[in-house]
Amino acid sequence: MALAMASFGIGTTEFVIMGLLPDVARDLSATIPQAGLLVSGYALGVAFGAPILAVATARLDRRLALLLLIAIFIVGNVLCALAPSYALLMGARIVTAFSHGAFFGLGAIVASELVPPQKKVQAIALMFMGLTLANVLGVPFGTALGQAEGWRATFWAVVGIGVVAAAALYAWLPRDIAPAGGRLIQEVRSLGRTQVLLAMLISVLASASLFSVFTYITPILERVSGDSPHQVTWVLLLLGVGLTIGNLFGGRLGDWRLMPSVIGGFALLILVLAGFTVTDHLSGLSVATLFVWGAVAFALVSPLQMRVVNEASGAPNLASTLNQGAFNLGNAAGAFVGDLALTHGLSYGNVPWIGAGLAAAGLAVALVSYRLDRRSGIHSPIGMRQPEAPTAMQMTS
Repeated sequence: MALAMASFGIGTTEFVIMGLLPDVARDLSATIPQAGLLVSGYALGVAFGAPILAVATARLDRRLALLLLIAIFIVGNVLCALAPSYALLMGARIVTAFSHGAFFGLGAIVASELVPPQKKVQAIALMFMGLTLANVLGVPFGTALGQAEGWRATFWAVVGIGVVAAAALYAWLPRDIAPAGGRLIQEVRSLGRTQVLLAMLISVLASASLFSVFTYITPILERVSGDSPHQVTWVLLLLGVGLTIGNLFGGRLGDWRLMPSVIGGFALLILVLAGFTVTDHLSGLSVATLFVWGAVAFALVSPLQMRVVNEASGAPNLASTLNQGAFNLGNAAGAFVGDLALTHGLSYGNVPWIGAGLAAAGLAVALVSYRLDRRSGIHSPIGMRQPEAPTAMQMTS
């Protein structure tokens, strides 16, 4: 619960900017595509800050490390609320982002170690439920608050959420969570395996597919679907419900058959995004499509996180954190590709084609990784490596 509450606050500050893009752009004299780069800046802060903070906190007690990370998050959001210019807001977003990857990476490991092996993906999904609930509650109500009281009020509200989450972490986290063992050089070496790199590349492409569309969802709904700002708030709420359902369902699928679930998710994601290029012109159908899209997209998150941890068994903490950096590198790439396409004349109604193309790339890499698994004889339902059968000599001994 403590980890989920903290992920709710982190998710709110990450995603709520999408609903406030027009307000931020207007207040800071920027264009909407320029304001969209605040998403990229945050994501790059996660991508580059995650390994730095992962190394810095590697030998700390995990409880203390998580408390330090949530403190950075609170300070960063105070700076966002006070930022007087676009440049300073960008800097404040990057400061906030530094805690993101390390928190989710370390939190995922802590969550998975508290449950039996057959429920590890579900445990990670439950922690990420705070992230999805941020889309159900934090984003729509944060957007409504920003539209009514100014976007700065939203960031002050996030500061309050961060303080409550910090209190929950302090009160509820077990006090005997030991730091990770092992040497840093050994951990780094284990990250160079082909399957680890492929798993992180899949995470990048999955996230890029999501954010190439999600970053510009408000102008798509307003300019293509014809929804009013008030209607957008409720559409974002329904999208958040889809994200939450997909996240929990993805946890169960990941514990059942991890890589087949990832492959099927990508295939369905391509179809849904292709369909959105048609339904985004029709208000009612666009809402239904967004619900399905959110569910499918977030069903991939916890299985991909578990995939990286499984493949980098010698460095689970560092791998888990770096995979959060991979997700957010995808966030930045998706937002940047969307910005580039819109700047060069692509209509908002055709933006989902970008997401479909990135999902197709993710599907291709997932198929390659799965084929390598089958060549190696790995058929475990949750993607764990099976122990080698003992030789005759060992059995005799």
